[in-house]
Amino acid sequence: MKRGSISVAGVGKEFGTTTVLNEVDLAIEGGSFVTLLGPSGCGKTTLLRLIAGFLEPSRGAIAIDGAAMQGVPPRRRPIGMVFQNLALFPHLDVFENVAYGLKVRGTPAADIAGPVSRFLGLVGLAGFERRRIGQLSGGQKQRVALARSLVLEPAILLLDEPLSALDLQLRRQLQVELKSIQRQLATTFVFVTHDQEEATLLSDTIVVMDGGRVQQVGTPGEIYRRPASPFVARFVGDINMLPGRIVSLDATSAEIEIGGSRLRLPLTAVIGKERAGASCEIACRPEAIAVQPSSTGSFSFAARVAALHRLGPMLKVTFDTVHGPLTGLMMANAPAAELAENQPVELSIAPQSLTVFANP
Repeated sequence: MKRGSISVAGVGKEFGTTTVLNEVDLAIEGGSFVTLLGPSGCGKTTLLRLIAGFLEPSRGAIAIDGAAMQGVPPRRRPIGMVFQNLALFPHLDVFENVAYGLKVRGTPAADIAGPVSRFLGLVGLAGFERRRIGQLSGGQKQRVALARSLVLEPAILLLDEPLSALDLQLRRQLQVELKSIQRQLATTFVFVTHDQEEATLLSDTIVVMDGGRVQQVGTPGEIYRRPASPFVARFVGDINMLPGRIVSLDATSAEIEIGGSRLRLPLTAVIGKERAGASCEIACRPEAIAVQPSSTGSFSFAARVAALHRLGPMLKVTFDTVHGPLTGLMMANAPAAELAENQPVELSIAPQSLTVFANP
């Protein structure tokens, strides 16, 4: 077992009569970067605070490195935490803010300067030791808060939407730096966000949450390519959802009807309680739509270009089709560069890019 592993088993949490977490099971590998992703109110911050020890679960158990955490206060858990509001001490300078935890721990004064200098260097603040907090930019304050938590060398660092207040350019810069720091230290990072792009950029593993439950756990690629539910499909990235029907099933495949066309897909592409005759939704990512005649086995249909939007080197296209409006995303070169509004086109979608959600 790697240092910094976390086990969450059957955890639930109520505040009065309101259930915030419902039977959450989760295993976090030590040394990984894990993001809790979901909309506001889904329970991700509550789960983070339970791991930290600021809250106790109503039921279930949490263990860190195999040791049960029931009744263990936050100060005795091998964790650090970076809050959204940072909670820096404005009357102390940068050095004193970072050194604060070491002093509280009782570290001898002679042994404090070395670790503080090391971690200020790691976060890019070497030479800022005597700056006052009020003299720092928002990004520099974030770095101070990160160094203050890391200087204690916790097995686990919990981060509750620490970048949400920053402007986009600075946020992207710090995302890259944060991932680099995590890799250098091999500390377990558990990061909370509602931003799916941020989660995809940072994470080894994404935990998608909604309604107090874990909806899916996987790598960013797995979550994006094979979402486990319509909620995950819609929440993580852009998605087209086409209405369809399951025509027939055998041991390995399913025949799906989409707007008069029929496709045979592997049974692994169908999620839910599949049964012949059931209605379904077929999920398709925008980049899977091609403006070209169908190749063998592809799903193809006529469409009309409704709108064009250039996104740097990409072209985002809205198509009117018999299945309803669809969004395509493609490189802004031929044949996409030749598209014009109101132009009739033929679209094709490779079957392997489709995920079918059987309706209950």
